[in-house]
Parts: sequence; structure tokens; C-alpha cells
Amino acid sequence: MKKLYILLAATICMMAAGCNRQSEKMTDMKYRPLGNTGLMVSEISIGCGGFEKMDSASALELMTVALDSGMNYIDIYDANPKTRSNIGYALQGRRDKMIIQGHIGTIYKDGQHSRTRDIDETRQGFEDLLSRLGTDYIEVGMIHIADSPEEWQELQNSPFLDYVFQLKQEGKIKHIGISSHNTEVALMAAKSGWIEVIMFSMNLAFDRLQAGANPWDKNAMNNLQAGIDPMRIELYDYCSTHNIAITVMKTFGGGGRLLDEKQSPLGKAYTPEQCIAYCLAKPCVATCILGIDNIDELKADLHWMHTTEQEKDYTATVKKDEAEQPGDCTYCNHCSPCAVGIPIAKINELLDKATTEGLTPELQAQYDALPHHAGECTDCEACVSRCPFDVDIPAKMKKAKEVFGK
Repeated sequence: MKKLYILLAATICMMAAGCNRQSEKMTDMKYRPLGNTGLMVSEISIGCGGFEKMDSASALELMTVALDSGMNYIDIYDANPKTRSNIGYALQGRRDKMIIQGHIGTIYKDGQHSRTRDIDETRQGFEDLLSRLGTDYIEVGMIHIADSPEEWQELQNSPFLDYVFQLKQEGKIKHIGISSHNTEVALMAAKSGWIEVIMFSMNLAFDRLQAGANPWDKNAMNNLQAGIDPMRIELYDYCSTHNIAITVMKTFGGGGRLLDEKQSPLGKAYTPEQCIAYCLAKPCVATCILGIDNIDELKADLHWMHTTEQEKDYTATVKKDEAEQPGDCTYCNHCSPCAVGIPIAKINELLDKATTEGLTPELQAQYDALPHHAGECTDCEACVSRCPFDVDIPAKMKKAKEVFGK
């Protein structure tokens, strides 16, 4: 009998050790702050589109694997009743384990998902979302798609926006966000003072679009810039310095275009790991929202947790296009945030212009207007470790101080 007890005790210890190992495995997921919200979110998260194609059992299985793997953020833009009901079913009894980014201004009408600003339709659509999810609140209330400055202006002082603020006051949403594919709109939203989260289309190709260009316009995609658009640099830098979270949509280029050499606007195929790493290199990014159609796709995406640095490295594929040689700054903004708030990419851009075109009063005025200047650099070199192009940033800052005087 004593031997039996010893054997039983040993078995329990082994099982406990196994559980501990499983727990450690589950914590392989890394988390980032969702801006100023106080929430910590998984680096990769769930897009809702695939839930329309699943039955409830498949939805439950997918959600279980996602939660057990550490994913804790989901975007729900789709108003399709099946999508919402499947997610609600899959979250029964574990609502507290998932942070929900739900969209306001989405309805299911005439058999399809639609955007609305009509206040009655908006209210009906949001109440349906809460009902089907089986919850009385969501963490992030996302104003659904504003893709032009005119649409942003129409939102101001509107019944729609009043309703959004009402939802926050009532505790039905904890934080306010907005989704957009337009850089100008996203920047205006960031500077509004009341948007906390921006769902924005970001990837290796879209970052090279000119400001205001439609990412679904083939002509625009065929005329990409050599480097990241300056307005996008401004957006990412502003969000970094003001702690506004970006949740990334279209990580793989929309429909996975960047993963297919024939469809890729850059003429080359990238891996999912390279696409994710590119977005997460920006400090303003909280999470990459991935479209997941089935359990196999989810498991493939979860490879991210165990990806080597070599697998994540996208710089070898872009250096040739974006930099003439190692050491050239492409203003990609991956060096941000600076510990003292220096807008490094912008200073490098102004410095390069002053070096090639001469220091003009306009360039000096732009430099003087920056919130922090190169002379404030402390040589901590945190930026150097994040630079994918081996730029000697401290040397650049010293040179900028010489040229611009501070």
C-alpha cells in the first residue's frame, strides 16, 4: 500500500510538472499595452471574418485553441448574425478572457453587412452585437470606417457621435476607437484628443502609398513610393509619442496579397512572420489582427510565438529597394520612440534635405517647430538597436545639431 501511495504521489507530481510546462508554453505569447487604456493585448489577435463560415462547434474549437495559446483580443466588424452568434457561443463562460473590439455603425441589411450612420440603425446594430455576444459591454467601441476627411468632419457634432459618447458614459464601451484606411483621417483622429485606438491598414506595401491614395486602386498600388509615406511617418510618430494604440488590419496586404509573389504589389512574396514583424516593429502598434478562416490557419498563425529572429527578418528583402546602402535612413520610424521624445525619422529627413538641397528658411522653420531637437540626444542608443538599416543615429543627431543649431 505504501508503494502505491508513493507511486500515486509521483504520478501527481509528474502531472503537476506537465501542467506547469503547459502553462509556460501558453505564456509564450507576448503582450503589448493598448495605448493608454491600461489593457494588455496579445501581439497577434483574431479577425472575425471566418466565423461566418463555421458551425458553432468549429467556432468553439477555434476560440478554445486561441485562448489557450494566449490570444486575448478580437475585432468584430461583421454584423452578420451568424458571425456574432458563433463568437458569443464560443465565449460562453469565458468572456473575461477576451478583449473585444466591436464596431459601431454596422448592420446586417438585405442579406449583407453594411455601414450606417443612421442613429436608429446604429443603435439597433450595437444592441444586437451585445445581445449575440451575451455581454453588456465591450472594451473598445470602434467607429466603423471613416475613409475620407469629409466623412471625419461629418462625424463631428453628429447624433452618431453623441451616441458613441453616450455608450461610453453608460459603460457599454470602455474606450473609443475608429477604423480607417486613410492616413489623413487616422492622423486627424489621433489628434482629436478623444480617440484611444485606431484600427488602421498597415503593411509593407500600404506604407508606400501616397497620402490619400486608395489601397484598392490598382493604379495607386502600381505606383508605390520608394520609402514610407511622410504622412504615415507622422501618424506613427504621433501615436507613439501620445500613446495612442494602432490595431493593424490588412497585415498581409488584404486577401494575403503580400504572401503571393504574383499578387504582391512589391513583386515578391513575404512570409506571414515577416509581415507581422514589420508591423510590430512600430512601437505604436499594439496587435496585428489576422483573418482566420479555420483551425489550421489559426495554428499556422500561432507559429509566430516560436518564430526565430531570422524568420522574422524582413529587412533583407526591403534594403535593396529602400536604401542605397546600409546606413541610409529610409524614415521608416522603427527607431521610435526616443526616450526623450526626439522625432528621429523627421530630423533625419530634414537633415538629408538640408545636406542635398542646402539649409533653407523653410527647413529651419520646420526643424524649429519640432517638439524636441537633436541636441537633446543622450546617446542611449536604444534607437540603434531597433534600426533595420544600420543607421548611426547618434552621429546623425550630432550632425543635425551642427546644421540646425540645436
